[in-house]
Amino acid sequence: MPTRSILLPYGDETLTVNVPARNMLAVLSPRETPTCADARAEIRRALATPIGTAHLVDAARGSKRVVIAADDLTRQTPVDIIIPVLLDELNRAGARDEQVTVLIALGTHRYMTPAEIMAHFGAEVVGRVQVINNPWQDPAQLVDLGTTPNGTPVRVSRIALEADFLIGLGSIVPHHIPGYSAGAKIIQPGVCGAVTTGATHYLSTRAPRSYLGTVENPVRAELEHIAGLVGLKCILNTVLDHTGRLVEAFYGDFVQAHRAGVRRAAKVYGAHAPGTADIVIAGSHPCDIEFWQAHKSLYPAEICVKPGGSILVVAPCPEGVSVMHHDMLQYTAMSSERIDGLIQSGAISDVVSAAVALAWAKVREHAPVSLVSGGIPREDALALGFTPFDSVEDALNAAMRRHGPDATISVLTHAPEILPLM
Repeated sequence: MPTRSILLPYGDETLTVNVPARNMLAVLSPRETPTCADARAEIRRALATPIGTAHLVDAARGSKRVVIAADDLTRQTPVDIIIPVLLDELNRAGARDEQVTVLIALGTHRYMTPAEIMAHFGAEVVGRVQVINNPWQDPAQLVDLGTTPNGTPVRVSRIALEADFLIGLGSIVPHHIPGYSAGAKIIQPGVCGAVTTGATHYLSTRAPRSYLGTVENPVRAELEHIAGLVGLKCILNTVLDHTGRLVEAFYGDFVQAHRAGVRRAAKVYGAHAPGTADIVIAGSHPCDIEFWQAHKSLYPAEICVKPGGSILVVAPCPEGVSVMHHDMLQYTAMSSERIDGLIQSGAISDVVSAAVALAWAKVREHAPVSLVSGGIPREDALALGFTPFDSVEDALNAAMRRHGPDATISVLTHAPEILPLM
């Protein structure tokens, strides 16, 4: 039988997946997009053309305590390129390097190690300014700002709150919780406490399906309200291609500049699908470190698969399911109704992981999930409610037996960075 060979990124490797040609419906990948020959020049261009706000030099003038909230190693944002350009502009505004702190916006991720900080931010940044992990696990380092009108408790990093000038960095990709990443997301969940993150993650599960690609939604509105409370002055967001190279940068107001970037990102990551398939193979690249990141593969796959179809997630996950939320294995295989009940009763204290588990359960109930992962043991995959397989071929053969010889198949090569357009 003729087959079609598809290359699937898998950590530092590339897997070849052979799909029967007669069954192939679609292969969705991020579009090939022109990128910047000189990334620093593009950052400078964005700073020179602010969107909805003053130039950085004018806005930051007189600031004595500047904080740059920046993505951690789970994101491809080129912080090693962006921050030196920002520092030069801040110097022009009168802020010396010793007055600037780079605050790693971890959300509820683990702390980065010194070696990881050096690799991610670069020697130039580490040599010029203090780069620190946001101490989200230390209640003494968080400030209680009360609750939003929507009822979200706001606990935020004291370091960020006490800044005279707070700027956020990030890269814009489709995201299942606020529609798209970046913008105000660098504040919540970036530099907030777990109780705040749990509330906004749980809010996202109130919808029947994820908000992937829907920028105006209740979660985005909540994130932007919180960013306003904290005092986010401006953002510098980037749109990257699927290899992490810079396509375009956007600087300015954290709403207006973000929306301009979203319009560009939608063109880069949007991929037209001819219809839903019986079987969807979803590669997790570039969100490969742990399943806490790789789960972003599920939501575009859910859009592309028929109700009752099969989703095959292919993710290396060398750090397993989640370094910070391993207890979620105790309940993640439960039904969405059961998990929701445990959240509402207060039986689960880690609402962040419970809300994510609830989202995974909803996907499973739409279409069963199989998992091919060298980093997640069989028993952990089963505890996630997934069926583990040793290879993509084994998983695909099982799905073909389930759906029959005429089953249609779609492949999402970089699922976390794909917005299926049906």
